[in-house]
Amino acid sequence: MSTDVTAAELAACMSRDYEVQVLAGRVDACVARVDNVLASFRGIQLLDWQSPAGRAYRNSVALQEAALGRARDRLEEAKASVRRHAQAVGDSAGSPLGLP
Repeated sequence: MSTDVTAAELAACMSRDYEVQVLAGRVDACVARVDNVLASFRGIQLLDWQSPAGRAYRNSVALQEAALGRARDRLEEAKASVRRHAQAVGDSAGSPLGLP
């Protein structure tokens, strides 16, 4: 078995590296969008809600903010995992047979 990496194998590995990097960027963009929504939720909560219905709405928004905050934490974990995978794919692109 030869340890020579063909140009096609190297190109395929580099393509996978690029695809994983694109995925990491998309996850990062999702985190940014969630941050924008969380900021909007916080703005809604800062408004002076006078009526019982308004206060109930603010409380509902607070619950949604908490849930979205937990989802954001999971997105951050996913982003870190994708970045680690991208690094592993990139490292394997430079080694014989695509092995780390």
